[in-house]
Amino acid sequence: MPQKKLITQLGCVFLLSTLGGCATVAQDPKDPYEEWNRGVQSFNDNLDDYAMKPVAKGYRWITPSFVDQGITNFFSNIKDIGVTINDLLQFKIAQTGMDGSRFLVNSIAGLGGFIDVASMIDLPKHNEDFDQTLGVWGVPSGPYLVLPLLGPSSPRGVGGLVGDAAMNPISYLDYGVITGGLFALNAADLRADNLDTEKIASEAAVDRYAFFKSAYFQQREYLINDGQLSEESDSLDLDDDFNKNNLAPVKPY
Repeated sequence: MPQKKLITQLGCVFLLSTLGGCATVAQDPKDPYEEWNRGVQSFNDNLDDYAMKPVAKGYRWITPSFVDQGITNFFSNIKDIGVTINDLLQFKIAQTGMDGSRFLVNSIAGLGGFIDVASMIDLPKHNEDFDQTLGVWGVPSGPYLVLPLLGPSSPRGVGGLVGDAAMNPISYLDYGVITGGLFALNAADLRADNLDTEKIASEAAVDRYAFFKSAYFQQREYLINDGQLSEESDSLDLDDDFNKNNLAPVKPY
């Protein structure tokens, strides 16, 4: 199933379930659905422990480092299409040109994106998505939501996932097996790349749920404000590399 349809269906099912009576009284006003969210995170953690993590470890073991890096570069290059569009939607004109150039250079000189030639010629990688665009436009994030399979999010984040899927050309492939295979490969590659990061985060957290919730909101604010956090932000003392990484255990792209 194309990614756009999958994310749309998951988002609708989740939101309908939430509206059906999952709200509970919670101490954190950003997290009125804490009981539901903790249950979903437990489901995601179990899925990760028994499925995604073993697959990621196997993927890392059998994949030579240069092939692993090439696959990461390939999917990163595809993502640059959406990054460029979101640059433009956020009126970052200079960055739009840079990220558009990154995609062209890597697609042509980098053999379809497997080699990151753009970084070699000082065209830096940026991280822009549709959730950030909505935030720049003034759309509030809404309450914290943990999505089945997809991890930490919010109502605005669900809209961001749908928008990003619409900007991903893989979503429009008519070949179900190939499309599913590409998304599965990307998920395994992302999970393998984040094995060490997730381990550090889990070991550092007294309350894993509270840590990931606070980290999610901090990461979103960090990205929307291009690295500038307000004084009101909950500080976790996360470094720039951690903030730039995705905190969810499973991500489709």
